[in-house]
Amino acid sequence: GINAEYGGGSGGCAAASNLVKHGTVAVVDPADTHYYQPMWTLVGAGIKTTKQSSRDQSQCVPKRATWLKSRVEGFEPEKNSVSLFGTSGEEKITYDYLVVALGLDLRFDKVKGLTESLGKHGVCSNYGPGNADYTWKVLSALQGGELLFTFPNAPIKCAGAPQKIMYLADAQLRKAGVRENCSLAYHTGIPAIFGVPKYAAVLSELAAEKGCSVVTKSNLVEVVGDRREAVFEDVGTGELSTRKFDMLHVGPPCAPSPVYASSPLADSAGWIDVNKHTLQHNKYGNVFAIGDCNSCPTGKTAAKVAAESGVLYDNLKWLMKGQSLSGNYDGYTSCPLTVGNDKLVLAEFGYDGAILETFPFNQAKPRWLSYFMKKEVMPPLYWHGLIRGTWRGPGLFRKLAHLGTV
Repeated sequence: GINAEYGGGSGGCAAASNLVKHGTVAVVDPADTHYYQPMWTLVGAGIKTTKQSSRDQSQCVPKRATWLKSRVEGFEPEKNSVSLFGTSGEEKITYDYLVVALGLDLRFDKVKGLTESLGKHGVCSNYGPGNADYTWKVLSALQGGELLFTFPNAPIKCAGAPQKIMYLADAQLRKAGVRENCSLAYHTGIPAIFGVPKYAAVLSELAAEKGCSVVTKSNLVEVVGDRREAVFEDVGTGELSTRKFDMLHVGPPCAPSPVYASSPLADSAGWIDVNKHTLQHNKYGNVFAIGDCNSCPTGKTAAKVAAESGVLYDNLKWLMKGQSLSGNYDGYTSCPLTVGNDKLVLAEFGYDGAILETFPFNQAKPRWLSYFMKKEVMPPLYWHGLIRGTWRGPGLFRKLAHLGTV
């Protein structure tokens, strides 16, 4: 039978690479370029280039799969059918098993004036292909002024990215000898600097050490680019305040893509409604979802995809054989938080903020080894492991390192 797989990002390629061993697989994605998105933080800091973060999609979709360069238009799970739009117009294809890996949407448009200002007037974001180049252009030219970094009061992918760039900016400004001319502030729409208390404590200390102020419950609602003004709303009181800036780095609000949010596959929030342990759809048994698009209540990262890919593959195999699904996803996700000076806090956690660290040392402590892993080890692991379906995250290594106790 046909296993249809929608989305050719990290989750889609990982799932397809495994499923080609068990039948005909169609991967549906119109994009010509595949990006390793976690690298964009380093691009914004001048450490890597956008070109280093990309490959041709033809190198990433598994050779034994059929790649349909079409756009998904709608789902009819009752009929095992999906509507597509491609070069030959509209068509419908049917499937035996469906894996949805359509990611999410960056919603710069949810902040008034942001879309028009992005890429000029010092308004930048490391989110989205090519955007990080402008971050580095602005940062490398700064001689002084106000630098603002924002985190939305909304879902976001890679929750560490909006503050990572602040620490890297701090390091760059010190290197350039202009740090004392600059003021750095992190405005987050949530009540803490980070959602997991263990890492929040360390990051609060680091921000204070570096002289970066942290303003919680402060949500960016408007950007007036030509006046270089950012308007923030106090999440508790609704009170508005305006800050001037020379550089504004925005972590955009994110949202489910309308193509699945308005489909029978979605839950009330718009995410694809799956069992958080098996990744199987709660209503349609032959449908699974992986990555940013699913409803699993944990951080939306590439590390999440790696851990999910093994669970999804095992469960789909068992489903095809008519056996019960015993693959169990624990919510594992990771935020490698670059903190400047070639050091990194390696946050790893699961559902309900459970700490799931791989190594037998305290990963909340900034370390050179953790930074080396992000910069040099993770990219090849992504290209040659994760999207090939062979890297399932560090769960096995965690058990070995902790002698089976975690």
